[in-house]
Amino acid sequence: MKVLVSGGGTGGHIYPAISIVNYMKEKYPDAEFLYIGTEKGLESRLVPEQGIPFETISIQGFKRSISLDNFKTMYLFLSSIKSAKKLIKDFQPDVVIGTGGYVCGSVVYAANKLGVPTIIHEQNSVAGMTNKFLSKYVNKIGICFPDAADYFPSEKVVLVGNPRGQEVAGVKPSNILMNFDLDPDKPTAIIFGGSRGAQTINNAMKEALPLLEDKPYQILYASGSIYFDEFDEYQEQLDTLKNVKVVPYIDNMIQVLVNGDVVVGRAGATSIAEITALGLPSILIPSPNVTNDHQTKNAKSLVDQGAALMIKDTALTGESLVTTLDQVMLNQGLREKMAKASKQEGIPDATDRMYQVIQDLTK
Repeated sequence: MKVLVSGGGTGGHIYPAISIVNYMKEKYPDAEFLYIGTEKGLESRLVPEQGIPFETISIQGFKRSISLDNFKTMYLFLSSIKSAKKLIKDFQPDVVIGTGGYVCGSVVYAANKLGVPTIIHEQNSVAGMTNKFLSKYVNKIGICFPDAADYFPSEKVVLVGNPRGQEVAGVKPSNILMNFDLDPDKPTAIIFGGSRGAQTINNAMKEALPLLEDKPYQILYASGSIYFDEFDEYQEQLDTLKNVKVVPYIDNMIQVLVNGDVVVGRAGATSIAEITALGLPSILIPSPNVTNDHQTKNAKSLVDQGAALMIKDTALTGESLVTTLDQVMLNQGLREKMAKASKQEGIPDATDRMYQVIQDLTK
């Protein structure tokens, strides 16, 4: 079997694609894979690191406002379809899978025009612009949130979940917190604002430091490298706070998360998949800088089931953060209820379901 995958821009599009490839490598040891992305996207680093053959096309996203730059975008889109068709003809895939981001728009559209079976995967509760466009052309659409079905032709939709969740579900607890000078036996909150960090979360953490003294729980905070230097002036205070550790980045995030008791962060689709796969309670702070406020809708799906609490970005302060942390970290019974609800919200066999869709299309 030959499988071509495309998705890019953010980790939320890339990690599910990598999870699908890794899973199918186990099912089909002799299978061949090709990933098409962009040279400047995050996928250009993440995908080759996984040993997956990688090719690029040139394309950029449309501006939502009226802009002359959109004429260049249209030119690149048309030329990228031509480039994608050449790569597809050379590789001769049995199926093409798009996981979101504008790069997969050209690739999946080109595959459809060449008569190759196609699938797209929508990670969020609100469909992205590229996937809404592609929904007219693809054979099947995998979704993670039932609400996303409203954006697509019903006969094409399959609830599969996020393959990233199934990949992390088997990770076992360890003593990794000792690597951060933290106590593995103490209740721990893991706080982060995504791979690059988040300014509002960083500001709240700085305000929260004096309020965290003598708390019976500990915090590991990944600030993001661009915000880490802001803690230089707080170093003396951090030295006295033995229950708070600030680092720029956590490389082995899943291994750390599985040893945490509560997760605090944004509500991106990949984060939601990881949190529910691990059955973790969460305090979600949806990013306001996303299309159609989809992170709020993602977060609400967990809040409504009792798996998470939510703080609006505009309401986030050091005081509101610590108050909400106390609500969960000082109440073991609540944490256990939230953990159970979180686990129930996850779809543990997401990659199995996606694999079945692929099999059905390639029979």
